[in-house]
Amino acid sequence: MGRLAAAAVTAGVAALAGCGNTYRPVLASIGVVGPAGQPTKYVVAVSSPSPTAKGLMTMADFSGDTVLVTAQVGVNPYYLALDSTGTFGYTLNSDKTVTSFQLSSQLISSQVTQSTLPSGTNPASLFSTGSSTYVSDQGVNATDQMTGNPPALQQQLPVPAGFTPVYLVGGRNSARLYSLAQSTGSAPGIAQAIETGAGNAISSTINVGHSPVYGVVTSDNRRAFVMNQGDNTVSVINTQTNALDTKVGSIPVGTRPVWADTAPGLDELMVLNEGSGTTPGSLSIVSIPLCSSAALPTNPNCDPTNPIDAATFGQVVATVPVGINPIMVTVLTDYTRAYVANAGDPSLPCAPDGVAVAGRFTTCTVSVVNLASNTVTATVPINGHPVWIASAASQPAGKIYVVCKDSQVMTVIKTDTDSVWTTIPLQGYGVSVRISQ
Repeated sequence: MGRLAAAAVTAGVAALAGCGNTYRPVLASIGVVGPAGQPTKYVVAVSSPSPTAKGLMTMADFSGDTVLVTAQVGVNPYYLALDSTGTFGYTLNSDKTVTSFQLSSQLISSQVTQSTLPSGTNPASLFSTGSSTYVSDQGVNATDQMTGNPPALQQQLPVPAGFTPVYLVGGRNSARLYSLAQSTGSAPGIAQAIETGAGNAISSTINVGHSPVYGVVTSDNRRAFVMNQGDNTVSVINTQTNALDTKVGSIPVGTRPVWADTAPGLDELMVLNEGSGTTPGSLSIVSIPLCSSAALPTNPNCDPTNPIDAATFGQVVATVPVGINPIMVTVLTDYTRAYVANAGDPSLPCAPDGVAVAGRFTTCTVSVVNLASNTVTATVPINGHPVWIASAASQPAGKIYVVCKDSQVMTVIKTDTDSVWTTIPLQGYGVSVRISQ
């Protein structure tokens, strides 16, 4: 407000006050037009002080990297998952319990709940849709379905004899998920389709490759990809037909695929190959475009004999060398870069300066892969052997979070410089980190 206008308001108020009644000036607020508020992002990490102590959940805000909540979970947690709605978090713990907690900056200890699993259970992984929580249970050779909060066991969906459940693959709002199981002999693995919205029953059993270990679903829930370490392949499941993809059922990749992430804006799948564990691994970049009948007349990449997969679907477009013993890859939300956590030689301590010394130090790093050039553009040394990596937002304002099994801090990398920005205390050794979106 200018000086003349301010003076006029002051004079007017004074004149009114001089009368018999007292008046208060009315201030009309003027709305400021600006960008819509962004959804709150939380960084959720789990750590373990020792094999016999209760673990800790640390929740920090993405914007300021400040700790908002620290809460105890079960004894020696080893797995962390967030539900597909971004509302709750869950940990699997060595005392055979499931811890559940709401993702809230106002969380208090009494709101952290524990579910005790039946005798003989041995959970391997967990996936929650929000309405149901599913656990790969190796102890009873089944997929446990749990509901409620805290989750309570509803039923156990059996895994066939001769197979061991290892991982659950699902997507946000998907109608079904897949329970991966490895053969206890020499047979290929299987993926059991569980209908999450229709009675929670197993609708089919699909043969995949040997020793499946991990899987991802595309953002549109039309395809699921299964990493098979036993034969260095990726099995492709058409989730709409609930069967292997008829055109490309299997994709050859590098040695011992261990993890994957999708880049929907590029129609690409990032498959991380572990290698020998003591030598450099690789990132296989796979083209996965789909077509529709309407796109066929104008899209030269679509196959007229198959109006589902584009002609380039399943082709490995690049193989990018990364660090030693890579364990996990994550892609920025703008699909410009992928970040690979390299755990290094597990038998050696991490090199303090990021330079390996034969027989004495290994490199523990994060490889930055530019997805335009498909090359490594930076290597960031990490003070510890990484066990989990997660990314939030995009270039240049994004952040990468890394936890290590031999470090009690979480490392934060900023994507504008691709260097370590800060660390966040965990009060225990790193187990896992997730980002609520």
